[in-house]
Amino acid sequence: MAAQEEVKKNVANRKRKQVFIYGNYKNYYGYRINRNQKEDPRLMVMKREWFEGKDCLDIGCNQGLITIEIVKKFFCRSILGIDIDGGLIETANWNLRKIARIEHSNHKSKEASDSQILDGSNYSKHKVSQASDGEIFYGQHDASSPSEGNIFERVSFRKENFIEGLRGCSENLSVTKWIHLNWGDDGLITLFVKIWKLLRPGGILLLEPQPWSSYKKNRLVSETAMANYNEITLHPDEFRDILLDKVGFRSAEVITGSLSGTVVGFDRPIFVFHK
Repeated sequence: MAAQEEVKKNVANRKRKQVFIYGNYKNYYGYRINRNQKEDPRLMVMKREWFEGKDCLDIGCNQGLITIEIVKKFFCRSILGIDIDGGLIETANWNLRKIARIEHSNHKSKEASDSQILDGSNYSKHKVSQASDGEIFYGQHDASSPSEGNIFERVSFRKENFIEGLRGCSENLSVTKWIHLNWGDDGLITLFVKIWKLLRPGGILLLEPQPWSSYKKNRLVSETAMANYNEITLHPDEFRDILLDKVGFRSAEVITGSLSGTVVGFDRPIFVFHK
């Protein structure tokens, strides 16, 4: 009873402030990334071979920025970003259109710049270098710096509750806490088992578990979260053993214990689980 009163008091105190019960913050990237950083520090510790030519899924994609960057940087064949918040999915699609236009504009500018130097005195020399540039650009055009049409073929976003349905997987970073608080231990196990079943042999799961102290900090976002918090028995420091011993992943490694350029409180270890 006291716990319910505490939750109601917390919600009442923040009635003028939106409460994000699923961790669906509107400016999440601004919270966790140092302003001086050019890209999300988590991208710096990821490997191209995990994504290249693969079909990927970003669970809890928020505004889709890291989803799009994965396509551009790591040459994955396709990536689907899903989020329970329809507003964030709208923003993700807006970001996709904006980035695609910028990439397309840059490509057109490069073509115009190349055509301006084709005079008689350097044509032969430029023809050789153009062939080399063409090969390099073809690789970028195909995945790293796709044209407007190409990036739309590779990236898509959809409003979806992964616990209640879907197909496909590769990335699930810091969303486990919110699934755990909203659907309890059963929801967490459902998440892990679904991911394992959807992954092809040799596929990977990228996981960034949040510490138990973070659960305590957010337990008051809703009565459901508070109730689940009090019933949770599977703590984040047990996730590795659960995924290996219970779910069936064959191996796991920690790819970072510290990320430079990350705001204090978001410097969390990232695990890679191999099916």
